[in-house]
Amino acid sequence: MLRWIILLVLSGWTLSALGQPDAARQRELLHLLQQDCGSCHGLTLRGGLGPALLPDSLAGKPAPFLVQTILNGRPGTAMPPWRPLISEADADWLVQTLLDGEGAQ
Repeated sequence: MLRWIILLVLSGWTLSALGQPDAARQRELLHLLQQDCGSCHGLTLRGGLGPALLPDSLAGKPAPFLVQTILNGRPGTAMPPWRPLISEADADWLVQTLLDGEGAQ
């Protein structure tokens, strides 16, 4: 999987080609981010059980890597896979929202 992520990063490909969720889905995703993700990453996303999800703390982490982390979780940690509940386009939108600093309250 790491080779796949590296290939995506080197090629400059992003999942935004899949299209963005509609406005209603974006509201649902923001709620998920603030409540569900916030339960581990802190309600202001400044860290807690999980690391901070602010632009500065995510700097240097490729977007495709972050998308795959959301979808597949991190084995051996408390980070669950969200793939059963969200699509790749949803995860891509969440990552862009976090990188833009729009997810924190």
